Amino acid sequence: MDTKEAIRARRAVKHYDPEHRMTDDEKREIISLAMLSPTAFNVQHWRFVVVEDLELRKEIRAVAWDQAQVTDASMLILLCCDVKAWDKDPQRYWDNAPPVVREFMLPEIDKYYRGKPQVQRDEALRSAGIVAQTLMLAAQSMGYNSCPMDGFDFDAVGKLINLPDDHLIAMFVAIGKGTKEAWPRPGQLSMNEVVIPNRFS
Repeated sequence: MDTKEAIRARRAVKHYDPEHRMTDDEKREIISLAMLSPTAFNVQHWRFVVVEDLELRKEIRAVAWDQAQVTDASMLILLCCDVKAWDKDPQRYWDNAPPVVREFMLPEIDKYYRGKPQVQRDEALRSAGIVAQTLMLAAQSMGYNSCPMDGFDFDAVGKLINLPDDHLIAMFVAIGKGTKEAWPRPGQLSMNEVVIPNRFS
């Protein structure tokens, strides 16, 4: 499936075949493709909590509005962000860069993030949004459906997965074989409404 086709075909599918199993290779491929997503300063804030334990999935479903995709999807990814990733051994993000680039980037990372909690949070969540879309398009291109989710109790889920204090949960992404098609697209805004030439009036 080419990129344009995957973008057009991707929908938030809510119903999955609970008997379908993705192979480990398929799961690795989806994650490895997602890991090619861009992040500010190449900090790679995302952390993929892939929940395989069915009992844990049931506990998560209980605090996620009883949404069936939590237990029924072949792959459930709790997409988290390390808000302090910028300050954790940051030279590793530029190990393969020429020394002159590395020497420039490391102080810039520190300057950009240090003492700026809102920037730290915003960049982590921006990175999560980008990687979530990459996960869903990768899944679509491999013949799988997906659903981004934020209908859950963030604090309760954090406790269930032992979320570290310096991490956030951005969303879930459920991936699997859909059993029902998504509803028709409910209403798309016109391009005239969403595209602003040059500046707001």
